[in-house]
Amino acid sequence: MTCPADLHTHTTASDGQYTPSQLAAKALAAGIQILAVTDHDTMDGAEEAVRAGQACGLTVLRGVELGAREDRHMHILGLNLGPECPALAELCRRLRASREERKYRIAAFLRGKGLDVPLEEVEALAGGRVVARPHFARVMLRRGYVSSLREAFDRYLVTDEYQRIERWKAGAPECIAAIHDAGGKAVLAHPCQLGCSHGRLEEILRALKDAGLDGIECFYPRHSPEQTAAYLRLADKYGLHITGGSDFHGEAVRPDTFLTPIPLNLDWLGTFQNAQLVVN
Repeated sequence: MTCPADLHTHTTASDGQYTPSQLAAKALAAGIQILAVTDHDTMDGAEEAVRAGQACGLTVLRGVELGAREDRHMHILGLNLGPECPALAELCRRLRASREERKYRIAAFLRGKGLDVPLEEVEALAGGRVVARPHFARVMLRRGYVSSLREAFDRYLVTDEYQRIERWKAGAPECIAAIHDAGGKAVLAHPCQLGCSHGRLEEILRALKDAGLDGIECFYPRHSPEQTAAYLRLADKYGLHITGGSDFHGEAVRPDTFLTPIPLNLDWLGTFQNAQLVVN
């Protein structure tokens, strides 16, 4: 069964621009039939998105995006999670506590660079949700310290110096196990961001496959055609399922990224635990 899906999106529950209900409406308008809400380290927006999808005929899957300890760019997506997932909820609680502690160190780091980025303003922008780097970047842009969100990251928030204040993360096997405990499937997100050689990526995939990885995000807006083709070959070689997603955060966060209906065969995800799907 192939249908238009976007399996990598974010809401105001983490660092996205739109509420879960707004995201569901925008996804439907974009021609998407299956939407996965994969907020960073939290499932707080999932139920609202599921209810909004049920109201408008959109299938919304509960999801999450977890950063893994092995590499600062390694993220594991959890897809089609069940409504009750205590192990994953506990992992997300620990990750959120780590983020809460990190926000003070980010503010201090920026002060050391001569940037006055009041934590109160960042927290207000986050609206009581998890404070993340994009919230800092948006305040930096608002105050004129950078000319774009990309500059905020490139000059300050992804540098080697910044990495010394990075937060605690679980290892990839622990992330995968928690996702499986929740009844979901585990997927390596945006492999291009690992920035490693093809041989090194194969080593990573073999290790993740041994840990239970189910799929790889082959279709992603920042993948070149050549990278997409290479990831599709790797998926076939290592018996990994194929996914795709936009990594949509909203125009105010990522102006060049849009919700994208990607034709995907999703039989491997099993029974969708939320709204009914209508396929043309």
